Amino acid sequence: MLKTPPPPYSRTNVDRIRPEDRAPSEIPILTRNCYESLTTSGDSQMANPSEWCKLAYWELQERVGPLFPVDSPFINVFGNVSERLDGWSLGELGLQNHKATESVLKTRAKIRLGVTLSRELGGSVWLYNRSDQPVFVSSLYLENGLGGPGPIRVPAEHCLCIHAPGGLQTYGWENFNCQGPMGDPNAIRVSFVKGWGTKYSRRDITSCPCWIEILLAPCR
Repeated sequence: MLKTPPPPYSRTNVDRIRPEDRAPSEIPILTRNCYESLTTSGDSQMANPSEWCKLAYWELQERVGPLFPVDSPFINVFGNVSERLDGWSLGELGLQNHKATESVLKTRAKIRLGVTLSRELGGSVWLYNRSDQPVFVSSLYLENGLGGPGPIRVPAEHCLCIHAPGGLQTYGWENFNCQGPMGDPNAIRVSFVKGWGTKYSRRDITSCPCWIEILLAPCR
């Protein structure tokens, strides 16, 4: 069984997303090359790993599968891949949606290696885009840090800090409304391949074919 090492990354090699990699509504942000980050072999810095988030997978306005609890320092979220990976398979979950549209099926096929979510010592959460397609991320931390609403486009092989303690992100997946999309307004949302917002044809994430919510656990 193939396993992906935890992604403690070097903080020395930084690069900016090129202007052509950004949506018109975005401003420059610092990222790092994903493969440089994931090839280090350091041990986890989490002294006492415990459940720090739950994941919800959505296809358009329909949640597919149950909430997935995460108690390890990092988690792989991937689509249909030939390799046997540890983590959360959206490809397998998607088979439960017998009403999937053509756009959902096409997008699901492009997720492949997907993303790795990593919670570091101190509580910061990083997203590593391991696929060959962009992902789009929205969180209160990013909105407040970058000066406005709207998703941030993370190109293939790049990573981004999507939450940090004290960044005005609130907590509470315990109150998550499992009956409808966007039940927790403070969740971190990630759309695969397709973006949304005022600069896109999809005005809301519920119009995106495949997306996930990261529901952070309360402070411990």
